[in-house]
Amino acid sequence: MTDDGPVPIEVPRDRAGTFEPQLIGKHERRFTGFDDKIIALYARGLTVREIQAFLHEMYAVDVSPDLISAVTDAIVAEVTAWQTRALERLYPVVFFDALRVKIREEATVRMKAVYLALAVLPDGSRDILGIWIEQSEGAKFWMKVFSDLKARGCEDILIAVTDGLKGMEEALAAVFPQTTLQTCIVHLVRHSLDYANWKQRKPLAAALRHIYAAPTAELALTALDTFEQSEWGRRFPTIVAAWRRAWSRVIPFFAFPPEIRRIIYTTNALESVHAQLRKIIKTRGQFPHDDAATKLIWLALRNITAKWVRGAPMWRAAMNQFAILYGERFTSAKA
Repeated sequence: MTDDGPVPIEVPRDRAGTFEPQLIGKHERRFTGFDDKIIALYARGLTVREIQAFLHEMYAVDVSPDLISAVTDAIVAEVTAWQTRALERLYPVVFFDALRVKIREEATVRMKAVYLALAVLPDGSRDILGIWIEQSEGAKFWMKVFSDLKARGCEDILIAVTDGLKGMEEALAAVFPQTTLQTCIVHLVRHSLDYANWKQRKPLAAALRHIYAAPTAELALTALDTFEQSEWGRRFPTIVAAWRRAWSRVIPFFAFPPEIRRIIYTTNALESVHAQLRKIIKTRGQFPHDDAATKLIWLALRNITAKWVRGAPMWRAAMNQFAILYGERFTSAKA
């Protein structure tokens, strides 16, 4: 099987069986480029049956579903190597977030969470640290994630940004006690706007801005009190309650200068990755098992991260502030 369809070959033989073909080895049935095309189609979300139909239409080649599965399964070793690769000693910022996928388990289709960690390195470049699949989140699960990161060489994280994931605070304090946990401000604002109708959202967002745009935590708390006593606070007490529940994870934000705030106030960088993954996953319906989901997500991530040629926006200005605030913790890793 080649890029241009099937090509019959006759492999020479000798009586002693010592002849070794160089271009196409013994017992091989597919040229290397043919496997690459199957993997490229699979990485873009096509199912096994769709790949089979595409190859028949484009190359007039009849390929069995088992062959396509065998080709895609060949990358499992690469996925395992990627999941266990050595990490950097320090990451200034790591974003944690999850997307939901349908995975079959014990004859039942369940919605499972696929967690990703997007890290910003000291030089401003970005990297996906790993993929973790779990049915439910909690301190036990996050302890496993952080222990995995530490075992692979990550000794320190300066700031971890999440959207209030359950159990993370306790697990992070146990494994990385010096790390600052920051909740995503944009997630909190979006959650607040869910309570308002379409016409109310723009003025409500402007009123909430006085809280998270305050220069200090004390002024932010004053702004929250003012919001509570205003017409918005009386109309939407649930918004005030939500901000007060998350306040311990919001206030670290006010200790940083504007250059760092622009980096950590939202997990949009990781949500952008999730949006691209959802376009690929939505045609699947469900996965037969966790490994199948991991395999497809890893292939998709390989295509997505290949386009990351530039560092995080506004990183140069933030880098100077990191060096001032964290001193040796940051500069030693950068060196």
